[in-house]
Formats: sequence, structure tokens, C-alpha cells
Amino acid sequence: MTQFLHPDLPHFIAFGEALTDLIRTGPDRWRSACGGSPWNVAVAMSALGQLSAFAGGISRDPFGAEIWQASQDADLDLRFIQQLPRPPLLAVVHETDPPRYFFIGQDSADLHFRPEGLPAGWTRSLRWAHFGSLGLVREPLAGRLLALAEALKGEGRLISYDPNFRSPPMDASYDDTLAQMCRLADVIKVSDEDLRGLFRVADYRSGLAQIVAWNPGCWLLLTRGEAGATLYHGVEECSGLPPRVDVVDTVGAGDSAMAGLLDSLMRNAAAPIEQHLRWALAAGSAACTAPGFAPPRPALVAALAEEVDIAEGESAA
Repeated sequence: MTQFLHPDLPHFIAFGEALTDLIRTGPDRWRSACGGSPWNVAVAMSALGQLSAFAGGISRDPFGAEIWQASQDADLDLRFIQQLPRPPLLAVVHETDPPRYFFIGQDSADLHFRPEGLPAGWTRSLRWAHFGSLGLVREPLAGRLLALAEALKGEGRLISYDPNFRSPPMDASYDDTLAQMCRLADVIKVSDEDLRGLFRVADYRSGLAQIVAWNPGCWLLLTRGEAGATLYHGVEECSGLPPRVDVVDTVGAGDSAMAGLLDSLMRNAAAPIEQHLRWALAAGSAACTAPGFAPPRPALVAALAEEVDIAEGESAA
């Protein structure tokens, strides 16, 4: 079972949860799919050509076995996945339009992940660590990951953060973690819906302004679905509309957009802000061209990046 697909330690690691989506497809029909926002980001980064790993705990049952196999198929570094004799984390999607879901994961494997069990010397190769989603909400994992993010930042590693708002776990009790991670991160991705939920406001711009106040120097990607996205970096600002594609499924589009931005920054952080936004929007659109979560492929992303419509930016305030 321990098959290493590449000998080098990864340059990018996403920490948090990998889970199984149980999706209702009919009155008495369900299908399962591997998912979890951090896992999606790790898979997308691998598809874009980065040495990537997902670091988290999964179960040893058939659900965990599927995640393990999918991780192997995605060329993730399997040494960072901890298979544990605990129940799986499940997201039960009982309605899809609009999505309605709940989570099953009492004492599940993800909560028992321990960073001290990772391969020796892993931080020496690490360039970028990604955090977000349920991993920063559910204890005792949340406390471990927050402490790890702070330690890695102290060692000079770059941090990315996508809160990936989920209700009800991300209520007022999440406010302190939100503020800490926003102050810590070098890159933050949020959608307009995330901001309304996280800050409990009708106008997402007030939440956006708060993040800018917490961390005015970070890369901040605001996504607004078909309305496009805006990338902020200090005094720089760039907005764009995604390329037109035949949308088959939007699952994982936001995670792929995050991966596109990170991939662009890892390859050439000094590139123009427009280039980074083009790659993010193209990666997000590429993920919509196939059913389920479809990791973006570099050739398609490169082609779609040319079709991104760059427009006037909007104010963060």
C-alpha cells in the first residue's frame, strides 16, 4: 500500500479534510464521490504540475480506500495521508439545486490527524501550505492545524487560506480563527457568498473590507461565480470575467481557481497581477468542463487563460 509516486518531498501541501460526498440522484438512488476542499486543492495542484500532497486522516473502510486510490491516481504524495481505524467523514447532499447537505463525522478519522506523524524533514522542501474548510472548525483537529499554520509561518513558509464557508459550523465561534488565519495568510480566497456567511452581513463588501484591514499586503482573490473575480494585492487590483465554456458541473471550481492562483504564484510571483488572475479564472473554468470534480489540466488552462476578459477592478472598501 505504501507506493511513493515520486521520491522528492512535496513543495505544496494542503492540510484539512478529505471526505466522501453522498449525493442523492433520485428518490432511492445515491452516488459517492471523493471530495473535501483541501483535498481538491491538492489534487488540482498536482494536475497543474506541482509536487503536491494532501495531509490529513482518512478511514480504513471502503470510503477511505476510495480516497486513498483517488489520491494515488492524482499522483499525490501518499506519505502524508494517515489511514486510521476511525469512522469516515461524510457529506450527505440530499438536494443539489440549490445544494443542501449535512455532515456525518462524529469522532471520524480526520479529527485524529497528527502533524508529528509526517515524514521526517518535510518542512525543508515545503514552499507553500494551504489551510481552510472544515479542518479549521472541528476540534481537536482545528487547534492542531491553527498551531501548525502559525509555526510554518514562523519558519518562513508561505500560507494560503480558503475558509470555504459552511453553515452551521462556521458561526460566531469561528470568528477568532477567521481573524487569525486572515492575518497569517499570504493568499486568501473568498467568494461573495463566503463573505456574507462568515461576517453575517447582506453586503459582502463590508466583509471584504475587514479582510483587507486585517491583512492589507496579502493576495486576496474574490470570486463571484459567473460575474467573475477580482484579485487584490496591496494597491494593485485586477478584475476579470471567466472564459466561456460549456458548464457540465461546477463542483470544485472554486478549489481549482485557488490552485490556479497558487500555481501561478509558485511559478512566477513577480508576474503581472493580470497574469495571475487569468490563470486562476482559467483553472476554475476548466474544472467545469466535465462531471464531478475535474482537476484542471495545464494545456486547457493555458488555452482558456487567453480567453479571460480583463475588466476594470472594483474597490475593496
